[in-house]
Amino acid sequence: MVLENLQPAPGSTKNTKRIGRGQGSGTGKTAGKGNKGQKARSGYKMKRGFEGGQQPLYKRLPKVGFFSRTVKPYSINVDKVSQIATLEEITLDSIKSVYKLSKSVEKVKLIGSTAKDLVAKIKDENVTTTGK
Repeated sequence: MVLENLQPAPGSTKNTKRIGRGQGSGTGKTAGKGNKGQKARSGYKMKRGFEGGQQPLYKRLPKVGFFSRTVKPYSINVDKVSQIATLEEITLDSIKSVYKLSKSVEKVKLIGSTAKDLVAKIKDENVTTTGK
């Protein structure tokens, strides 16, 4: 086997279709594009979602939803859940031990009239209060 004798495997390549090369070729005159119209012209490109002038599907359907990627905190009223006020250090894990939270909760906000007094006890950045 020598480099100049290499050939592709038989049947792996085909000759390109030569269009617009006379009537006898079978693909002459209109070159397989039919007669006239926008699609027969050079440079034709249909826009994505174009339906021939009819209102496209994406415009006929109503707008749906928006998903915010910012994590909204789960609020707990300290006046109603008094066990949180009795904790020595307030972290997300210590709140979960006292108050039933789902696993998906990542941030907690303590609200209520006595929430301002708990600022000194908070030791976790995922726990905030309304007061400073």
